[in-house]
Amino acid sequence: MNYIFDVDGTLTDSRQRIDPEFEEFFLDFIKKHRCYTATGSDYDKTLEQLGEDICNNLTHMFQCAGNSVYKKGKVVFETNWQLPEKAELWLLDKLHSSAFYRKTGRHVEKRPGMVNFSIVGRNCNFEERVMYKEWDEHKNERNNIAEAFMDKFNLQADVAGETGIDIYPIGADKSQVINWIELPITFFGDKTHEGGNDYPLAKALENCTGCKTVAVNSWQDTYRCLQSL
Repeated sequence: MNYIFDVDGTLTDSRQRIDPEFEEFFLDFIKKHRCYTATGSDYDKTLEQLGEDICNNLTHMFQCAGNSVYKKGKVVFETNWQLPEKAELWLLDKLHSSAFYRKTGRHVEKRPGMVNFSIVGRNCNFEERVMYKEWDEHKNERNNIAEAFMDKFNLQADVAGETGIDIYPIGADKSQVINWIELPITFFGDKTHEGGNDYPLAKALENCTGCKTVAVNSWQDTYRCLQSL
């Protein structure tokens, strides 16, 4: 069995360092199994969250929804897609028209093969992140922006993490990572519902014999599931 793990909300709290107790357990687990991570974040952010020992013992790390692939800290594959100017201007218009009152900067973060868009901005601190998460749960802002964006442009937009929207060419999402991995696969993710950035991979695995998706709500859920294997 091969195991794929989302990071934010699955192995760690969003943008936070992995819990020390879970880190020790998870490092032992990945040394005994073929394990991969699949996240919308870039490598440096994932390295901060998981640490060098875990990153170096994963079989591959699929960064930026699989548009950038790492093995033992080295890039082995990367795409060079860029967001069209009209699409970026449309996102900036949504940013300026949002009623959310804290906007911290780095709202359109360009990554290899994708873009992460955030109303609160990637410069937000923990308090501001929580504030926006609560706002979004009440206003459903990210889902509304993602749906409107896909109606306007021939691109994919998925809700990601607690504050962002991941944008990429159609099909250049987490589902593409299965081209790198032998079946069967078990995938752990917290955004496996339709519209979430884990959904494309979860959907793709529905048609693969012996594969399954484990929907979790936190790293604690993942910890409990792995302990029961």
